[in-house]
Amino acid sequence: MENDLQGQVIFVTGAAGGIGLGITRAVVEAGGCVAMADLDQEVVNEARENLVAGATGAADRNLIALTVDVSNQQSIKNAMNATIDSFGQLNGLVNNAGVIRLGENLSASIEDWRKQFEINVFAVHLCCTEFANLLVERDLAGDDKLASIVNIASNAGKVGYPNMAGYNASKAAVISLTRTLSAEWADRNININAVCPGGVLTPMLHEVARSIGDRIGEDAGELVKTMVPAQLGRHIDPVEVGRIVAFLLSDAATIIRGQSINVDGGDTPY
Repeated sequence: MENDLQGQVIFVTGAAGGIGLGITRAVVEAGGCVAMADLDQEVVNEARENLVAGATGAADRNLIALTVDVSNQQSIKNAMNATIDSFGQLNGLVNNAGVIRLGENLSASIEDWRKQFEINVFAVHLCCTEFANLLVERDLAGDDKLASIVNIASNAGKVGYPNMAGYNASKAAVISLTRTLSAEWADRNININAVCPGGVLTPMLHEVARSIGDRIGEDAGELVKTMVPAQLGRHIDPVEVGRIVAFLLSDAATIIRGQSINVDGGDTPY
């Protein structure tokens, strides 16, 4: 998979940390260029600098850092246009930005539900739509130009974990949206899939552990150690998820369409 994305330009939301940073690393490993898009310019700049410092070869010219508010359509369009202006093309989109609000559903606020759907679902729709439209507007689409979208869902959208009903529902919506857009946009030559991570060592996993720990009176640090896929026996590294995403962005994944693939070490059986 070393050069599967050679010459490809991928726009990644939420790229400054966690799974988004792992995806960025994996795309660069596969020979691609990445527009690292995140809400805080200073934070994404630092993430880019750290990647460049730890990388070899062409990583410096393969990465740009951009500010984007995924809840704002114009912000998305501006960032994607800036990507095309920098690299001359845009071949793929990864919708990774997401939020989680934890707690029992009986006490969950409608504001928390709205925020999770705004970022986890509506923003995915906006990014997909702007991406598809810009391919036409900037003359980057065509019968011989396959574009790819990978949405970062979650095994939570299939399992339905307690005390995170809004998050579960939002990720289930991403799974459904992926399936729908894959069928609807096939004639646009856009291949769309999703991945469903679980047990990945990220700040979000620590947040879940803190919430559980506060509720049951356990140490969050110790809880995190137990939150591993049973078959794997260890946490998943974000770059491991990233390598699956990079494959799905490549031409090698052309026959995989509309799927939501579990990347959780075997925890989720369907």
